[in-house]
Amino acid sequence: MVIYSLNQSAEGQWNVCRSGASLFSDLQLPDAIRLAREVARDEHLRSGRSVCVEMPGNESTIRVAQFERLGPFLVRAA
Repeated sequence: MVIYSLNQSAEGQWNVCRSGASLFSDLQLPDAIRLAREVARDEHLRSGRSVCVEMPGNESTIRVAQFERLGPFLVRAA
């Protein structure tokens, strides 16, 4: 599974990351969520792989979006 994460910077802005690398930075939270979901959905549609977007919380990780294959031609978006 490919995981995109939303991480808050010390300045309070949000970054969209993949594999520890920041892809987009200095965003407001709603914009970061929207962009991360869009990038994850696009990658899923291109590659067919399961992709999710997560945001670390204080006590647990919040899954913001998930795109996974259910069968040969079915895709579910959460």
